[in-house]
Amino acid sequence: MTVTALLFASYAEALGTPSVELALSPGDSVGDALARLRAMPGGDRVPPAPMVAVNLIYRRPDHVLAAGDELAVIPPVAGG
Repeated sequence: MTVTALLFASYAEALGTPSVELALSPGDSVGDALARLRAMPGGDRVPPAPMVAVNLIYRRPDHVLAAGDELAVIPPVAGG
């Protein structure tokens, strides 16, 4: 199954793209998708458990993904 990972700010910069199509197995979780991202060149700059949203809803690492899901990997934000 395919899931689209959307990357923002420093994560997009680290991986060199604003989005990545991930080929996952049925039953894989958000945590599995993050591990796949972290294994890519530059992915070591993505923390093991960043804030994520699946289809615009915040989810935990154990959330099981479905084909066609959109996984947004959200970097920390600071304001002033």
